[in-house]
Amino acid sequence: MTTAAAVLVVLLALAGCADTPADRAPSPTTIALLLPESKAARYESVDRPSFEQTVARRCPDCRVLYANADQDAARQQQQAESVLTQGAGVLVLDAVDATAAIGIVQRAAARGVPVIAYDRFIADAPLDYFVGVDGARVGRLQGEALVTALATRRTGPSTDRDGILVVNGSPTDPNSVRFKAGLTAALAGTPIDVLASYDTPDWSPDKAQAWVSDQLTQYGERVEAVYAANDGEAGGAISAMLSAGFDPVAPVTGQDAELAAIQRIVSGTQLMTVYRALSEQGRTAAELAVRVARGQKPVATARLGGVPALLLAPVAVDVHNVRRIIVDGGVFTTEEICVQPYTEACVAAGLLDGEGG
Repeated sequence: MTTAAAVLVVLLALAGCADTPADRAPSPTTIALLLPESKAARYESVDRPSFEQTVARRCPDCRVLYANADQDAARQQQQAESVLTQGAGVLVLDAVDATAAIGIVQRAAARGVPVIAYDRFIADAPLDYFVGVDGARVGRLQGEALVTALATRRTGPSTDRDGILVVNGSPTDPNSVRFKAGLTAALAGTPIDVLASYDTPDWSPDKAQAWVSDQLTQYGERVEAVYAANDGEAGGAISAMLSAGFDPVAPVTGQDAELAAIQRIVSGTQLMTVYRALSEQGRTAAELAVRVARGQKPVATARLGGVPALLLAPVAVDVHNVRRIIVDGGVFTTEEICVQPYTEACVAAGLLDGEGG
């Protein structure tokens, strides 16, 4: 064997003895945050920064391993494997697919890594905590808003010809089932019929818009309102109605209090949204993750599916309380909301005075 070959053999042997990512033990100063997608603006603009900033403040020595799966369950599986092998001591998981995520939770538990389900509950998995809202309450708030709006709009006797379109969330999102349950409860006993319903793949606004367009071709003016599970879908539904010549558009619900949705509410094209204090939710999850990483056992305020949970209260937002909830609450400023072409509508809604200031 030549000298060069001998050196190569020694180097390879030493490399084989070195610590590899697969051998890295969970570290109490490494916290992983896995988010599901970026089509909804909230994840990158609110959830992630509020989480990372809180960890940095509460645990300066901690590092956050972050990944976004872009609605790809297989990619999230790979991301989970990566952060676990990098030594994540706590895993905060917002699942793309609740069924696929069970395996992620099980693998983390096998390594002794606590898992906090964030925003989306994962049933039948060994979770340590859940941080989010009760989706059934969200769906009920949305449904109640539609019931009230249609009671006001219906001036004559109800018929069995009219009704609403239901644009649900992604079928892989466990929250979608809870939203549906809340909506069903709100509509129970009312004269409101569902003309058609759709489970929107990947929460895609484009797919929601295409589906609503098809239904408008079939049902036309029989569509009295649209239940949209979030603001992205609401925007798609409203675009479909505007393209179909609806003037005004039928009432549309939403969720997440995105800036575009608040502007639509002020201008009258979206009925309402459900506001969840996402920055507070991110901070709560981060505080919890730091305490769990330090070996503490924080007391939960509730239980969901038998799992200790920290639940935040959702709030229905419409044109009547948008100032109090959104502006006074520091979510968006009037300068952000009341750009053209929304200035005149902001005056009418009481967000600006008659001079536009």
